[in-house]
Amino acid sequence: MSKQFDVVVIGGGPGGYIAAIRAAQLGFQVACIDEWKNDKGGPAPGGTCTNVGCIPSKALLQSSEHFDHAAHHFNDHGISLDNLKMDVARMVGRKNTVVKQNNDGILFLLKKNKVSFFHGRGSFAKAVEGGYEINVAGAANEVLTAKNVIVATGSNARALPGAAFDEDKILSNDGALRLGAVPATLGVIGSGVIGLEMGSVWRRLGAEVTILEAMPGFLGAADEGVAKEALKAFKKQGLKFEFGVKISKVDASGEGVVVSFADAKGVEQTLAVDKLIVSIGRVANTIGLNPEAVGLALDDRGMVVVDGDCKTNLPGVWAVGDVVRGPMLAHKAEEEGVAVAERIAGQHGHVNFATIPWVIYTSPEIAWVGRTEQQLKADGVAYKAGQFPFLANGRARALGDTTGFVKFLADATTDEILGVHIVGPMASELISEAVVAMEFKASAEDIARICHAHPSLSEATKEAALAVDKRTLNF
Repeated sequence: MSKQFDVVVIGGGPGGYIAAIRAAQLGFQVACIDEWKNDKGGPAPGGTCTNVGCIPSKALLQSSEHFDHAAHHFNDHGISLDNLKMDVARMVGRKNTVVKQNNDGILFLLKKNKVSFFHGRGSFAKAVEGGYEINVAGAANEVLTAKNVIVATGSNARALPGAAFDEDKILSNDGALRLGAVPATLGVIGSGVIGLEMGSVWRRLGAEVTILEAMPGFLGAADEGVAKEALKAFKKQGLKFEFGVKISKVDASGEGVVVSFADAKGVEQTLAVDKLIVSIGRVANTIGLNPEAVGLALDDRGMVVVDGDCKTNLPGVWAVGDVVRGPMLAHKAEEEGVAVAERIAGQHGHVNFATIPWVIYTSPEIAWVGRTEQQLKADGVAYKAGQFPFLANGRARALGDTTGFVKFLADATTDEILGVHIVGPMASELISEAVVAMEFKASAEDIARICHAHPSLSEATKEAALAVDKRTLNF
């Protein structure tokens, strides 16, 4: 017998569970379906982000950063260590604990907000009078009916043709997070967020890491100045890069993996490594969703087709997060989830794509919001730029991390902030001030006139805003 709800959310990742909670807060009877399992077969909501993405990668990045500091920087602080070693199993165990804490936290939040949770794979069965019938395939099969359905099924790692993931030698982000030992040599295909973060983790722990990138340059989505500064820092740390490569073959038949490729000059090369991480993007996850049962439209990339309000071609069916257009970011999914729940309630949910921040949690961290300098030039926008180095920031000196800078881009006439780009310590936290400023249409002068605590890294933000008018005080 079918169970009736006002809203059924398929997927319990950042977009899904947040949409379910917000819909429940608005007075709807809500169900959330998610199939992720923990190592004991129990529910593990949170999607890719919590289970094999944002959360576990940050846990490993933190552990590896502690190790790197102990190995290379503690002595500067008068701290001496003998026989330093890394227990990888314990590090991975801590990562698993952090993941479980987040899984359990989401289950608690769903229960607290009276969202009915169903553990299994959700799929469309058919359209029925006044809504849709959804099947849940799990330990106990269920049939749910709802007037409104929110698809939040996320994305999967894109495999390289001819090199399927075995999660032993050829690794997706999942396998990269579960390595049981530090490989002597590690290859990474793709210099995006996942490739850089995972490469950084294992480089810090002693692996020799080589990153192969098909694009001719580094971090094309970032501001050119930031990308140049970050690449210099990464190379200094020991990461090796090859740009403009064309991979012809990946052979994992032997003990390790051999990658055959043509370099930027067209010269054939080979790279032999113990493990290979493939991070060449992600694809929308609609496996088993059964969209054809109700006529849900997908595009040629397998994404659910939506309009600006996340409405699909079907009345009462919505989609959010990685399964639709736009950046594949957890916080973008969350904002869409909230907006859709509010739209279902007749409110005016809103997501401003122009102020969605981007963060790469390497060392140095990289973060930005708004347009880059190269985008402004291409668009013919007259702008002013201001930049301030962390080298001149007192807190950064005290931390012992003075790599990078903060860069402001402002309209040449109105002084409105058009973009802020940061490479350096705690960029992931500092970028929030810029997001708030841009949401309120602030000018660079507004930030330059706000009192910032001293000594703090945020003073670099104030000084960069001052630099737009060529009046920095500490550089």
